Amino acid sequence: MTAPTLMIFETIEATRDIARLYEIGSVLVRHGFGDLAQRTGIARLLENAGRTLHLPVRPAEDVLTTPQRIRRALEEMGPTFVKLGQILSTRVDVFPPEWIAEFENLQDHAAPVPYESVRAQLVTDLGANPEDVFVQLDPQPLAAGSIAQVHRAQLQDGTPVVLKVRRPGIEAVVEADLRLLRRLAELAERDWPALQRYQPREIVRQFAASLKRELDLRSECRNAERIASNLALDANIVIPQVFWQWTTPRLNVQAHIAGIAGRDLEAVDAAGLDRPTLARRGANAVLKMVIEDGFFHADPHPGNVFYLPDNRIALIDFGMVGHLSVPRRHQLADLLFGLAQRDSERVAELLTDWANKGDADVAALCADLDCFIDEFHGVPLEQIDVGHLLAELTRVMRDHALMLPADLALLFKAVISLEGLGRLLDPQFDMVSVATPFLMRVQRQRNSPRAMARVGAKSLREAMTLIAGLPGDLRRLIKTVDRGGVTIRIDVVHLDRASSRIDRSVSRLTMGIVTAALIIGSSITMTVQAGSTWFGLPFFGLLGFVGATVGGVWLLSSIRRSARNDADA
Repeated sequence: MTAPTLMIFETIEATRDIARLYEIGSVLVRHGFGDLAQRTGIARLLENAGRTLHLPVRPAEDVLTTPQRIRRALEEMGPTFVKLGQILSTRVDVFPPEWIAEFENLQDHAAPVPYESVRAQLVTDLGANPEDVFVQLDPQPLAAGSIAQVHRAQLQDGTPVVLKVRRPGIEAVVEADLRLLRRLAELAERDWPALQRYQPREIVRQFAASLKRELDLRSECRNAERIASNLALDANIVIPQVFWQWTTPRLNVQAHIAGIAGRDLEAVDAAGLDRPTLARRGANAVLKMVIEDGFFHADPHPGNVFYLPDNRIALIDFGMVGHLSVPRRHQLADLLFGLAQRDSERVAELLTDWANKGDADVAALCADLDCFIDEFHGVPLEQIDVGHLLAELTRVMRDHALMLPADLALLFKAVISLEGLGRLLDPQFDMVSVATPFLMRVQRQRNSPRAMARVGAKSLREAMTLIAGLPGDLRRLIKTVDRGGVTIRIDVVHLDRASSRIDRSVSRLTMGIVTAALIIGSSITMTVQAGSTWFGLPFFGLLGFVGATVGGVWLLSSIRRSARNDADA
């Protein structure tokens, strides 16, 4: 174990997290990752604390692939790691398909918490006995996840609702896990250079922020209401109502949706619902969220969808949402139009900008993109599998070590899930034809006179603000210079060559000044009648002009040589 690794794990608040570390280490060993426990320092730290990881590996694990073993280990390690796996399932730009498939299979379920513990927490959050607030409250949970469990209930007026209750004590477990993950990320960047391009510390930072938002159950309700507002004009989409008077960080109360589960296609057919209509309406709703609103449900899989009479669709579980800024949506449109126009250079420029990777081999990337584009060029829209298209594009990115920004990784995953849901309902579902009107509308709006005027007005305002602030900025700069507070740092590449050029420039400048002085002095001397003459002209004046001529010829020759040398270099 390297010294940096040891230093990292020696600083862990071991006395507080030792029990949790032992659980995680035991799971790693049990699933055949004992060497990982050794390399990360978990085994060493536990040995120092008097505990040893000597657990047998299950024979059944030998027949499982590495992604399968990792998925099982994540499930056993608890809620934080299950959520981490679900986040990793969105990173189609980092992991190959077999890994993504296993991450998607992570089951966010757990043994339910006894109702007595849940009730005690409800009393605190509601400020009253649950029986006084709800006419009925089923003590058996409808579902139990790693973060929360769901109970059915009825309000006093008979409205059916569901209570999502955070598991008691889960916050302390999550905090301990996040401390461990932060240190693992530090270790990965220090000791494993190959992992640095994945930016593990940044991934853990984003994951921690996302998980903490999810622990606050009010966040899901705010997301639901925002999406409901954006889709208010679409009567075919139903979002559960939130009852804010009973909602707290550890509890949210929403209307119960009674519909056909997204995977129950037999019930869909028995109810006489039209599958192609459902697929088209669902896709229109998600595409509006993504392309027009920039705020979308990031996990539109069948478990989060219910089908209602009149071919309506209900969406639930807004714990995972995505954000797309207006510039990002424009970039996305540029990417799609670049692919359509077979402009591999434009696509390569966008991908390298997104990955913030200036040292990418653009020529090789363009060559791979040309092959990728040729695979789909000329294929009828209805035959294009968007999921396969995005999978191939992300494969090209993985081959060139390019990573997507987190918002686009979430978007790619949502689009793949959406097309999968659409084809589950209708095998002939054509995602491209549904998306094309949205993209064309965005492109028209972007290039409309009003949009161009808005961009121009914004640029003018920024320019005026800059000009207005210039006197103040100059005043502060002058005061700073007066106080000696300005430090100039210059990093010079090829210092010798730069120094030589400076020397030549100074020599030319000096010669130019001398030549100019000779011309001026000679002109003055020519007006003096006294003294020696040569061919009727003042000798010293004539001598000065000869010297100025020689200096001028040398100066022009030097400039010409430098220009020729620069061209050759």
